[in-house]
Amino acid sequence: MAGASREASVAVDTGGTFTDCVWIERGRLRVLKVFSTPADPSESIAEAVAQTRVSGGVRLLHGTTVGTNTLLQRKGARIALVTTAGFEDAIEIGRQHRPRLYDFFFDRTAPLVSGEMRFGVEERVSSEGEVLRRPDARALSLLVEKLAAAKPDAVAICLLFSFAAQENERAVADALAPLGVPLSLSHQILPEFREYERMSTVTVNAYLQPVMETYLRSLAMRLGEGSRKPKGGERIFVMQSSGGITSLATAAREPVRTVLSGPAGGVVGAAAMARRSGFDHIIGFDMGGTSTDVSLVAGAAQTTNEADVAGLPVRVPMLDIHTVGAGGGSLARFDAAGALRVGPESAGADPGPICYGRGEQPTVTDANLLLGRLRPEAFLGGGFRLDLERTQKLVRAWLKRSGSSMTTEEFAAGAVRVVNANMEKALRVVSIERGRDPRAFTLVAFGGAGPLHACELARALGIPRVLVPAYPGALSALGILVSDVVKHYSRTVVWRAAAELPKRDLAAAFATLEKQALADLRAEGWAGSPRLQRSVDVRYHGQGFELNVPFTPRLLADFHALHQQRYGYSHPARETELVTLRLRATVPSKMKLPRMAPRASGEPAGKAPVFFEGRPHAAGNIARESLAVGRRMAGPAIVTEYSATTVIPPGCRFHLDGAGNLVIAVPAR
Repeated sequence: MAGASREASVAVDTGGTFTDCVWIERGRLRVLKVFSTPADPSESIAEAVAQTRVSGGVRLLHGTTVGTNTLLQRKGARIALVTTAGFEDAIEIGRQHRPRLYDFFFDRTAPLVSGEMRFGVEERVSSEGEVLRRPDARALSLLVEKLAAAKPDAVAICLLFSFAAQENERAVADALAPLGVPLSLSHQILPEFREYERMSTVTVNAYLQPVMETYLRSLAMRLGEGSRKPKGGERIFVMQSSGGITSLATAAREPVRTVLSGPAGGVVGAAAMARRSGFDHIIGFDMGGTSTDVSLVAGAAQTTNEADVAGLPVRVPMLDIHTVGAGGGSLARFDAAGALRVGPESAGADPGPICYGRGEQPTVTDANLLLGRLRPEAFLGGGFRLDLERTQKLVRAWLKRSGSSMTTEEFAAGAVRVVNANMEKALRVVSIERGRDPRAFTLVAFGGAGPLHACELARALGIPRVLVPAYPGALSALGILVSDVVKHYSRTVVWRAAAELPKRDLAAAFATLEKQALADLRAEGWAGSPRLQRSVDVRYHGQGFELNVPFTPRLLADFHALHQQRYGYSHPARETELVTLRLRATVPSKMKLPRMAPRASGEPAGKAPVFFEGRPHAAGNIARESLAVGRRMAGPAIVTEYSATTVIPPGCRFHLDGAGNLVIAVPAR
């Protein structure tokens, strides 16, 4: 453990199959993987921390899937919604667009709060922020009686136009405080316009709040077990969807900000490792056990405020990550027409793939093993042997039961092609569909399964190189380890802007946001001078949606250029509107990663057959730690290490660079 404080920073990322743990000990980066415990994620985290055996205290930074899984599985709290009388059903009416226009069987996502748990209160605020009617004492007393009888686990409060004036929401919250249940106020969670999206976001927060509080309390207790001095919650920090960590108290109060917690760590880690090799334009490709997350970094990670999670609008800042249900544990099946399908269902950690010794239905991991792309004896650094014989036997039996005439190798090759096609679509979404040419980027492959598929995907999209960072299977945890402290603030204004910006109004509004940010950071005990980044959501007058643009004197010109890039046209002479002001406050991390390039000059440890494009090739077996820096080699090759396996097809060339990253040159098709 480094540092005079005798406190080690340990980062943990909880995935569907494995829980990854990263820490620095005596100047060396250490990595550990344990099986996840989906029933109680805190169990695997506590086990991982215990296995680090670090002396002194532990400062835990972790990415969590609790929020995501709670939404996907609809296992959150029983909540109530309090809103302006007459608008109780806005959460169910939503927006009147159909995601799938011609699907007659499409069902809208059901709201998280049922009709009998929605309550209206007589009050009114104008769109300009004028309080037209305050809730009277009698109405509030009646509301308290109704909620006391309903017995919700948490309450979401979202009054009309509360982003412009907060007094009425505060009055309702004060009246409900004696109920003793968590309260989520929309002007605190999302002080922005668009009533349905704000209502949806605060409802998601309330739905997750009791679950997250219980989980974090359990985690704090587990980490305190067996020690003479319980470590307590003040040394636990949580990764946010926006790419920065926050305190345990904030995560418990605003869990909606953690719904893409783990994947955000991967984006931060990919960008940090790629910068070490001189690449700042990357596409992150994170393939884990149950899903694949892709993202784009063009100098800086791309962010969004318009994400949907589990079919529900969630309008808090988060990294722009596109997720598909394709992972190493994705299950293969034949549909009614006899076509081979893969995912989105996953074997997860239990029972897992066939080759793990418990599963009985083929997965992508089993397919890679059958193709020779995974070495049974080298999985997890030799700590867990994959069962090839069992996999061959059960896959043959499964093919026979399915009525397929495929050989096991034909099935495996087909499964890999299908899952690659799904992931290629995701890569196109974050690049080509956003006006970006993938040929100008480097594909950074990580996650336990990412390096197995990266070269084939890069070739399909014309991406010239693949970068596989050190410890690719634990890069999300590594990203969490080096993440900054981040807080976001916003205010909807809707100001017209022609040739000139309203500079005085902008300065005053941003000053208010910055004052709030500095006060919050001090209150949570964060030391250091924060970096304050201003941006503005801008649109043409008459448009319904905005583009976020960094705030500079060239704001309007930059907006026109961004609009041209995103949509293929711009109107520099047209009047614009400044819609929402945003502030990102960052306290930079002091964590410094050690040098990761090994000093070695080993040779490939023999060759073994690997199937590429239906034919076996003799591929070199190479332990990553044996690679010499700068030595250029040619595929086909299989590079093994503790946290992942990298497949290098014929025609590709590769080398280990001075930063410890494996760089693979992929020839164009």
